[in-house]
Amino acid sequence: MQSRTRVILGVDAGTTSVKTVAFDLEGHIASVSRSSVHVRHAEDGRAEADMEHVWAAAATTISAVVDEIGDADIVALGVTGQGDGAWLVDADGRPVGPAALWLDGRAHNRVDEWLRDGRAQAVQDATGSPLFSGALPVLVDELLAADPDLRDRTLTQLNCKDWLRFKLTGIRATDPSEASRTYLDTATGAYSAELFEALGHEHMRGILPEILAPQHIAGTVTPHVASALGLPEGLPVVVGVVDTAAAGIGLGVLDDGRGYAILGTTSLVGVNHASRADMRTESSIVLATGRGTQVLESMAAMTGTPNLDWVRATIGFEGEDWVVVEKQAAAVAPGSGGVLYLPYGAPSGERAPFFAPDASASWLGMSVTTTPGQLLRSVYEGLAFSLRECADALGLQGRLLVCGGGSDSDLLCTILADVTAREIVRQDEPEVGARGVATLAMVAAGLADDLHHASNRLAPSTTTFRPDDSRVPLYDDAFQLFIATRDALRPHWRGLRGLRDATSSHAASAPSPI
Repeated sequence: MQSRTRVILGVDAGTTSVKTVAFDLEGHIASVSRSSVHVRHAEDGRAEADMEHVWAAAATTISAVVDEIGDADIVALGVTGQGDGAWLVDADGRPVGPAALWLDGRAHNRVDEWLRDGRAQAVQDATGSPLFSGALPVLVDELLAADPDLRDRTLTQLNCKDWLRFKLTGIRATDPSEASRTYLDTATGAYSAELFEALGHEHMRGILPEILAPQHIAGTVTPHVASALGLPEGLPVVVGVVDTAAAGIGLGVLDDGRGYAILGTTSLVGVNHASRADMRTESSIVLATGRGTQVLESMAAMTGTPNLDWVRATIGFEGEDWVVVEKQAAAVAPGSGGVLYLPYGAPSGERAPFFAPDASASWLGMSVTTTPGQLLRSVYEGLAFSLRECADALGLQGRLLVCGGGSDSDLLCTILADVTAREIVRQDEPEVGARGVATLAMVAAGLADDLHHASNRLAPSTTTFRPDDSRVPLYDDAFQLFIATRDALRPHWRGLRGLRDATSSHAASAPSPI
């Protein structure tokens, strides 16, 4: 009699979509289901999601996967999701209101106030990360100022993946990576009494959930949920980690000094350190990994793939498939005919490895002989230069593992290998976040000896892009010029942004005859 295939479910709840992925114990994807999530924006800067809608989206994808895999034996489940924001739950387990997401901007002015009076520094001293408007300590102050009764209605703060795990198991808990973005002292692994006092937030102590190790079982699926979703009753659910940390686990980046990059709408470069004492910068995001004193130090640059979408449209290739577009760029020699592209095209400027809200994109070194292909390739090279700057600042050692939509581009991976003079390794299967929490679930369920063993078992095949020794010196010179010209322009970014704002208020007009 043939045995049933054993599978692990990984749920990944992003900002605009939720997906559930079923992995067999060899790491092959058996099923995937996705569901969209609506984010409500308003002029006051709010960005909110209906928490029950997020749970319904997760439940729908779980049920769809369960139906597709048939009689497979589901042995464990893990959840990851977007971080930061405020996901407040009452004593009955109901949301006290919509979740305020990580990109919520209502506390922007309050952040400025905290920067002036020292409270922002207190947050950074404890957590290791600079304050921003979507972080819980400042965001909850903003919410309470608008609705003072919120404090009495709230029993627990649960981040996105913690909320979904709560709905599955009834257990209120979090992990060190999520707690790192609230009130955790990332050097000690405990909530910071000094930070509560400095912020006047003693009232927050009671609503923060217990911190559990990421690879431990938080609880089991309740009978009601098991029946509704078709899951085995008593199915173990792992604690898990925030999505950026889950991606690293899914890529097998576990040891100190190892790093990875997420090439998406924004770019993230992260490196593991033995402890917070090994941090390389004061502008990066710090997450305790839950593996001893280890921390993940990361930089989330705004220099992402929207630059490529923009240049494709700008030079007239908008209707072309990316395969055709990349052929145009690949046909151009490295160095793009002397054209440099500064990839700071995000309307909000740049945040890593430096903070410049007025940053602007630029092409430099053009002439009347510059071709569209050279302009196109220079954008790929500009993205690679930005990623190298982050990797160098973080002290990355050895090869760089990559994921995200941008990593699907062979050309970008090839250029990144030459620019960084290191091997770039790309997994041949997607869903690294879900794979990361499935890896944790495998350990929690006792199906692997430890995290390294589980990671090796679930790892898919990979493609490696190696640097070309003949191109590395050229790109090294180009990178130094990229930094020098960028820094020379930085004092003028504010003026350029002002000019942009001024011209936007003037309608275009036809030239007048003399």
